[in-house]
Amino acid sequence: MKRTAYIALGSNMGDRIGWIEKACNEMDASGIKVKRTSSLWETEPMYVLDQDRFVNGACEVETELEPLALLDQLQHIENSLGRKKVIDKGPRNIDLDILLYEDEKIDHPRLKIPHISITEREFVLRPLAELIPTKSLDPSKPWTLIQDHLNALPPSSPPLSTLTPLSHHHAPLQALTPTRKTHVMAILNMTPDSFSDGGQHKPQDTSTLASTIQSFLDAGATMIDVGGQSSAPRTPEVPVEEELSRVLPAIDLIRSVAGKDVVISVDTYRAAVAEAAIKAGADVVNDVSAGAMDADMLRTVARLGSTVCLMHMRGTPANMNSLATYPDGSRGLIRAVATELLQRVAAAEEAGIRRWRIILDPGLGFAKLGMQNIDVLRHLDELRAWPGLQGLPWLVGSSRKTFIGKITGVPTPKERIWGTAATVAAAVQGGADIVRVHDVREMAQVVTMADAIWRY
Repeated sequence: MKRTAYIALGSNMGDRIGWIEKACNEMDASGIKVKRTSSLWETEPMYVLDQDRFVNGACEVETELEPLALLDQLQHIENSLGRKKVIDKGPRNIDLDILLYEDEKIDHPRLKIPHISITEREFVLRPLAELIPTKSLDPSKPWTLIQDHLNALPPSSPPLSTLTPLSHHHAPLQALTPTRKTHVMAILNMTPDSFSDGGQHKPQDTSTLASTIQSFLDAGATMIDVGGQSSAPRTPEVPVEEELSRVLPAIDLIRSVAGKDVVISVDTYRAAVAEAAIKAGADVVNDVSAGAMDADMLRTVARLGSTVCLMHMRGTPANMNSLATYPDGSRGLIRAVATELLQRVAAAEEAGIRRWRIILDPGLGFAKLGMQNIDVLRHLDELRAWPGLQGLPWLVGSSRKTFIGKITGVPTPKERIWGTAATVAAAVQGGADIVRVHDVREMAQVVTMADAIWRY
């Protein structure tokens, strides 16, 4: 019979996130199915203080093993990953503990469930509260919930932050760190028909393209988003082979110019393109459909172990503007964006994507018209705090979009730089972790100033 258990995940040695991901993969391979994961939280050590900070999380698993057999298997996984226990509560590359097993209470010399001291450890309660906030730790006291235990703890100083890895060579996003710097993502559209810069970048013109890439880096871009299929309304789809012929040479060229110094994301809603791009050196999949336009996308991202950006959109680029109806004004719009993104997060988790590998995008200009985009910018902080979305990082892409032109009266996309600057500042104020822009030099300056005002 399949049973549900909750496992604590921890590491404070080496590639901390990497060790946790390996442990989750080993659990899956051994028949302990990882159903959902919490975010990953960076925490100060407890008890033995002279050691590095921990990365902690939790996962919900489905297993046929009884508690002691489950403990044996988890310890086998720890040993297979090279864990060596030097001192009790000391440094370790991987730590797997059973927190809960159904509603059972176990008091055995080797295993105590609920896990001992669980109620005094924020690094255990916080990830567990993401998964099961309304569950009681003690069936005899059903009125005291996990969230209640978390709320009873004194606040951490500084507050804990989630970690979202981008690549092995870059620091993870820390969406809840007030002093974090905003990433500037440069747009590199390898398309002839994108709404703003179609035809500007050609794969065969490597010299000009290399100069453009270097100019992005010199201007302050930390990420480059490569696209080979326009998502503008009424733009025809190109064959997969055509999209690949545009995207893959650009990724190769970015790596040859920048090495590992920049994060590369691939802007695609096709699983085949995402997989080829990641294998060619991209780090992140940026999907405007949040996995809805290709049934293989989310499973592919999960198998690759990549970070994915899930954007809010209704329908497809061809019909999205006809679906921009939200009852109850701005309140209904924000509620719809949040609840529909929650559905896509759930779909990603169901496909096997770890929660700590998810970035969100409110989808400005996608199934949102005119002032609806302004409403999203005004309420970005509300989206960030929405139950079930807290702790996830956000990407905002407002650059040169039609709503800016309509409000400012500037019809030409390339001339919408000042309106874009205002939206980028608003995105930073609202809590964006990444802004996606065409005008890198100018927007990097806006971000630097906005960070100085709101982040330091």
